[in-house]
Amino acid sequence: MSIALQKTLSLLLLIVIGILLQKKLQNEDQKKGLKTIILNIALPAMIFVALLKIEINPDLLILPVLALAFNIVMIVLTKYSLPFFGIKSDSPAMRTLMLLLPSLAPGLTCFPFIVEYLGDDVLAWAALADIGNKLFVLVLAYLLAMSWYYKNQNLKAKSNGQKVKELLIAMVSEPINMVILVAIVLLSFGFHMDSMPGFLSESILMMKDMMTPLVLLFIGIAVIFKWDQLRVITSLLTFRAGFTFMLSGLFIWLVPMPSEAAILLAVVFPQSAVSFWPFAHMSAIRKLEYDNERQKDNPTFDLELGINVLAVSMPFSTLLILGVFTSGSYFTSPLHIISIGGLLVGAALLPKAIQWVRSTDFSFENMREKVLKDSPVE
Repeated sequence: MSIALQKTLSLLLLIVIGILLQKKLQNEDQKKGLKTIILNIALPAMIFVALLKIEINPDLLILPVLALAFNIVMIVLTKYSLPFFGIKSDSPAMRTLMLLLPSLAPGLTCFPFIVEYLGDDVLAWAALADIGNKLFVLVLAYLLAMSWYYKNQNLKAKSNGQKVKELLIAMVSEPINMVILVAIVLLSFGFHMDSMPGFLSESILMMKDMMTPLVLLFIGIAVIFKWDQLRVITSLLTFRAGFTFMLSGLFIWLVPMPSEAAILLAVVFPQSAVSFWPFAHMSAIRKLEYDNERQKDNPTFDLELGINVLAVSMPFSTLLILGVFTSGSYFTSPLHIISIGGLLVGAALLPKAIQWVRSTDFSFENMREKVLKDSPVE
């Protein structure tokens, strides 16, 4: 069994263990405690280590720009495509999916395979591209989530200046954002992980290593299986994957690529699972709503839907990425990539098309009535 496949199975096993632990951890306070450890300890440590390991090559600065552009394109696509899947506009489900589907979590679902199949050099490119994605999921997604919160709760009494001030205070007070600021300051003075005292760097690395198992266990513990909902989620993820393949194929067709490894990176990086960070922002906003009795019954986001999207996206993306890497050179052809993307988009839309056909009356009498109704009256 290959190392990459073993890695995939080990990650999926942790989700399964979390599912098996659901009966042991039914208390909401227990789940809240696990989430607090993830958001306030493990996740900030992981971000801190990733930032302090960055060695920026000026020629590769286009990579984070491209990743951020992908996030923006995907959020526009999500906004206008979700109504076709029965998601109501300006609903908690719509806002939840608009934050999650454009986001990427390459650290869990992409980086292990890149190391195995493409090597450390390409992994460095992927980590650099992830800076643009991190800007989206940590900053832009947070600002968007907070603006929806203010709009949904009709908090119009506050001035724009007051809102901006509260946003800035909330951002700085979050451990994730505080860590980013500290890491940027240290990098500006030339400090890296190797520059830190051994006991300090070792402690940070141990906290960072908790991130992956805790997140996967939390997903398994918190996931609530509703098969109607899971069917919709699978359709949405299939549509997302198909459109992303088409976007990658078009990009590879139009832009000269330096190597086959760079082509495969452009294919698999956007196929990463959705990120946990937008869900963290939504959880923080839900806490604000719970603290206010008037806001409790009017949620801005659907956290149950969000955790199920995270749970389904993880195995979905890992299987897709593993399929790309194990298919040889098939995914180095732009035509092949675009074709696979078109098939996935078609597969996602097919159930809705069948549903529309079944609900439409194509009888002769009905068609005749429509023709007569649409005919001009003389």
